[in-house]
Amino acid sequence: QVQLVESGGGLVQPGGSLRLSCAASGFTFSRYAMGWYRQAPGKERELVASIGSLGADTLYADSMKGRCTISRDNAKNTVSLQMNNLKPEDTAVYYCTVVWAPKSYSWGQGTQVTVSS
Repeated sequence: QVQLVESGGGLVQPGGSLRLSCAASGFTFSRYAMGWYRQAPGKERELVASIGSLGADTLYADSMKGRCTISRDNAKNTVSLQMNNLKPEDTAVYYCTVVWAPKSYSWGQGTQVTVSS
C-alpha cells in the first residue's frame, strides 16, 4: 500500500522559511521521480518542484525558482522541500507525489502552508 505522509507545514510570516518533508512507503522509492504540488483555494493544483529518481534532475515552477530546493534521501525514503522568502501567494495545501509515469501520480494527504503577517 502506497503511503505518502507530509509534514512541516504551518503558519509563517512573509519572508520566512519552511521545510516540508514527505515520508514514503509501500513502493520502491528509489525507482521513481517525486514531486511537490500545491493547491490554493479556488485554483488548480500546480507543480512546485520535482526531482528524478536518483536526485540528479530537478524542475521548479517559475514562481518558486531561487526560493525553494527539492531534495531526496533514497536511504530514508524521504523527499523534502525547503522554501525560503515565502510570500502570501505561496499559501496553499502542499502535496507530495510519486510519479509512476507521465500524468500518473499518487498523492499524500497534503499539508497546509499559510504565509501571513
